Amino acid sequence: MKVVKIGVMGAKGSFSEDAGRTYAKKYAHLKKFEILYLITAENVLSELEKGAVDIGIFPIENSNGGIVLEAVHAMAKHNFHIKKMFEIDVHHHLLVKSAATADSIKQIVSHDQAIKQCRMYLKRIWPKVKVGEYMDTAKAAEDLASGKLPKTTAVIASRNAATTYKLKILDESIQDLKFNYTVFIAAVPFK
Repeated sequence: MKVVKIGVMGAKGSFSEDAGRTYAKKYAHLKKFEILYLITAENVLSELEKGAVDIGIFPIENSNGGIVLEAVHAMAKHNFHIKKMFEIDVHHHLLVKSAATADSIKQIVSHDQAIKQCRMYLKRIWPKVKVGEYMDTAKAAEDLASGKLPKTTAVIASRNAATTYKLKILDESIQDLKFNYTVFIAAVPFK
């Protein structure tokens, strides 16, 4: 039995990883699959076109944050078929190093979509903290855990990222809307 390679837009612990697993189990009923962490939509669609992955998973729109522009730009450059569009409920968490406290946080970083989905929370709770964009929610968590980001940084990412990178959840479900759905595309090669 062939192992199906699924390329996702994100690092280990990303919402795209969750979406890839959801697609594999719920929609494609795959028994054997491997997740490849490709970080960007451009990488996902490039690897799909080259035949390095069998399925590409990336977000296209969020109920609160709107269109994922990075994905739209990548889609304009590549040929592929949309096999399935599906949504998952996304809950953002504020993650920190284990010793960090709310008083020690100087900056919060995440993917621009996560920041958009949490903008009112950030304005209300963290008005004096610098907020910056990062290439991926889970990559930010990985870089915080490894020391590439200062320990005075908090990241917005998934519960899966907190577990994967052994980070502490400082605040849970910080997205502005209780129901925060992201639509993902399962792409397959153009034939």
